[in-house]
Amino acid sequence: MCSLFGLIDYRRSLPASKKSHMLNVLAAVCEARGTDAAGIAYNAGGKMRIYKRPWPAHLLRFHVPAETRVVMGHTRMTTQGCEKKNRNNHPFPGQTREGAFALAHNGILHNDKALRQTLHLPNTNVETDSYIAVQLIQSRSAVNFESLRYTAEALEGSFCFSILDSRDNLYLVKGDNPLCLYHFPAQGLYLYASTKPILQQALADIGLSGREGQEIPLECGEILRIRPSGATEQDTFHAAHLFHHFWRECAPSAFQSRPMYPVRNTTSTYLEEIKKVACAFGYTPEDIDQLAACGFSPEEVEELLYCGEI
Repeated sequence: MCSLFGLIDYRRSLPASKKSHMLNVLAAVCEARGTDAAGIAYNAGGKMRIYKRPWPAHLLRFHVPAETRVVMGHTRMTTQGCEKKNRNNHPFPGQTREGAFALAHNGILHNDKALRQTLHLPNTNVETDSYIAVQLIQSRSAVNFESLRYTAEALEGSFCFSILDSRDNLYLVKGDNPLCLYHFPAQGLYLYASTKPILQQALADIGLSGREGQEIPLECGEILRIRPSGATEQDTFHAAHLFHHFWRECAPSAFQSRPMYPVRNTTSTYLEEIKKVACAFGYTPEDIDQLAACGFSPEEVEELLYCGEI
């Protein structure tokens, strides 16, 4: 798993030092989901800037200029493409006729090679599965709702994307991976991270109360555009291909009394991703299967995993 994070200072009311502090706090807390690499993207001086390194976030010191309104970031747990080759790390640069953009991804994609072959997309030295999303957007020559809908509906696997264009529009493409977004109207500020517990911890460390903000709900199949003015617009994409519901017999466990629910067929999606990293936390894939069989959603399983409560 990885983590997305970022901020939008749409009133430009925060000094550079405050924004940089917020970013460093967010990045450090997001290490819970990945320590192999970290990076940010933002616009400054008329150019898209991307700074990333194959290091844990707490070893980096992010600094952004006062003029910067929007910053998107990523902490990485490697699943494909060695993090030592910095080109494999997020955010990734892209280019359309409208200008530069940057993209970060949380999840695992399974049809990147097939899409590259079927759509005759150019080969690349980026080994990360996520990069196919950059290529799909570039093939539509624009960053907009249409190109992001096309991209999301072409992909197989699990995902949540953040995309920043050269005009400081931030797009959040919500697939079946988690994302939590808060709006603080009094401060003219948006903050986001991949899970609510991570974002709440970051808010506490920054000195903001969640009660001061408004959580913006994001559903699977939704694309949210946050303009540099702070205004938001929404669109949707068909997400049925991300879900395959089925019933499982509840396995004997400490959670056997939990009611049964239809759960996702995770052979190629979110829960399979969790199983791949479970061993790093001292659990087996069978432990994860057992929780899923008892009706826990992938989001609930992930929170239990990272909180050490399995």
